[in-house]
Amino acid sequence: MKTEVVPSRTGEERAEAASKAVALLRDGKTVALPTETVYGLAADAFNPIAVAKIFEAKERPRFDPLIVHLPNEEWLEHVTKIDKLSRELVEKLIAQFWPGPLTLVLGRRSIVPEIATAGLDTVAVRISAHEIFAEIVRAFGKPLAAPSANRFGRISPTTAQHVQDELGGRIPLIVDAGPTGHGIESTIIAVRHGGIDILRRGPITAEQLRGMSFQPMSHRQDADATTVRAPGQLPSHYAPQTPLRVVEDLNSFSPKPNQHCALLAWNAIEKDKRFVAIRNLSERKDLREAAANLFRYLRELDAPDVDLIVAEPVPDQGLGAAIMDRLHRAAHDRLDAPDRPG
Repeated sequence: MKTEVVPSRTGEERAEAASKAVALLRDGKTVALPTETVYGLAADAFNPIAVAKIFEAKERPRFDPLIVHLPNEEWLEHVTKIDKLSRELVEKLIAQFWPGPLTLVLGRRSIVPEIATAGLDTVAVRISAHEIFAEIVRAFGKPLAAPSANRFGRISPTTAQHVQDELGGRIPLIVDAGPTGHGIESTIIAVRHGGIDILRRGPITAEQLRGMSFQPMSHRQDADATTVRAPGQLPSHYAPQTPLRVVEDLNSFSPKPNQHCALLAWNAIEKDKRFVAIRNLSERKDLREAAANLFRYLRELDAPDVDLIVAEPVPDQGLGAAIMDRLHRAAHDRLDAPDRPG
């Protein structure tokens, strides 16, 4: 299969890209689309065969549920069940954060096929704030299932080229709208009985949620193959092919003999003989800039001549907590641990 990449920067390009994307989606095909978080691999959420093509292209296990992207808020009642205790809370969350990078896990209505939810009685939903994605899903007229457009467990794509590198030859179309804004996946929260659980950290932070007095609140992010409730919960995820290690004190790190190491830095550093390549997440120590750069820099350091990627931790608060979640999962949560086998 040849993968076509179509630009969408001008009005004319956008119209052509949207037309091609909608036609393929209506034909039961998959299409890679930009969102404000990362690029997603979209298909008709109500077409089980189309949804199966997402799993096939990504080599994604069927126990890992997908996020369903809605054309507008009216679709929420069609695809979800909201208990009486949670309705006011859901309405507040939607008013504050939609469209945007917040995914809500709610009760599933039967119109959503089980393949999209991994057989769960819940469904993860959001409305994207990205203009092109929003235009395409509205033109399509139905919800789209759209996980990140990469092979399962690998680094999420933040540019069309990343999607091509991951899924080129597996999907028919990539809509190129340049780099994504947030650079990490949406925050996922489960809403039930008037309370919320944070299932995946993301651009909407725990501090923001607490600031709106959303209580009670707990963090239930760790999962195994039998307890996955939302995307991105597996212990090993977002991983480069090169082993990655999070190191608290960079001064104490020493490469093994003949080991070629790269550094994903948080603190200011220009040159260091221990590392063959260095990327600084944000010279200004801006966590939003760091999040936007995270996956791109991991891809750049994931090179054939690198044996180990060393990552410095960022402050584990606000958006930094979401960055650290990705780094720990990319390293399989090994902090200052021995190198993983190649």
